[in-house]
Amino acid sequence: MAGIGPGVIERLAVIGVGLIGGSFAAALKARGGVRHVVGVGRSAANLTQARELGVIDATASAADAVRGADFILIATPVGQMEARLAEIAPHLDARAVITDGGSTKVDVVGAARRTLGAKVAQFVPGHPIAGSDKSGASAAMADLFVGRRTVLTPIAENIAHAVNRVREAWQLCGATVVAMSAAEHDAVLGITSHLPHVLAYALMHQVLSAEQRGLLLDNAGSGFRDFTRLAGGQPEMWRDILLSNRTALLAAMDGFDASVAQLRTAIEQGDEAALDRMFNTAREQRDAWLMRFNGNVSQHGAEG
Repeated sequence: MAGIGPGVIERLAVIGVGLIGGSFAAALKARGGVRHVVGVGRSAANLTQARELGVIDATASAADAVRGADFILIATPVGQMEARLAEIAPHLDARAVITDGGSTKVDVVGAARRTLGAKVAQFVPGHPIAGSDKSGASAAMADLFVGRRTVLTPIAENIAHAVNRVREAWQLCGATVVAMSAAEHDAVLGITSHLPHVLAYALMHQVLSAEQRGLLLDNAGSGFRDFTRLAGGQPEMWRDILLSNRTALLAAMDGFDASVAQLRTAIEQGDEAALDRMFNTAREQRDAWLMRFNGNVSQHGAEG
């Protein structure tokens, strides 16, 4: 059935055919959840590859892609979101459901309200908490979202059918769907996702700014490699995310500074008992979280 409501998506427009957008299309195709996928992007080479891989069926401009589409996913960096919403707004079918994959939500909701007018009721903000250090259509994986969470942050204007349609699509991709407010989402992700990226970039910057950078890098081991893995993310995407979520991120950085200050005091004072308490608590709670996390993923058959 086309349009809002349960059933197969007749025409899916994916604006931004990278890891998230490509994997969403691939997942729905693998599970028979979509009949035709139109891809939109800035790179002709990437779109050609997406077609060759079977991730999308056709390419078009954003305006042409959304005409007649009953489901639209905007999977661009958040800094491009407002311009893309404004571009497609005049061409949206009244039946169409729109969602996004942006890592911040307060700014995206604001952009949707500014650009979509009354059609904002058709826009259900979302964020799949899944990723990879790879990008582009070649990184698309049909099982990327299996066992992972997708957060929806419905807005007051949404009608229930639109929210249900988006929830059903992500569930068909294998995701566990949860809901929270946009502000709560940004505060949570500011600590658990955005702050770790800031720290990875900061450590790389510290090492690269040192006089003995060559010596440091030549003698860096797996701990440095694992900690700085997040600094391998797409610079444009992470610049946009961090600036978009600056209020929540700055609060998270303040909290981290307080934790580092607590550790610094214990080290300065040679307080073995305090260090033992903090380290043991961190280790035990991380192990418990990993068991829950890995259990949820394996339960749904995902890898890694």
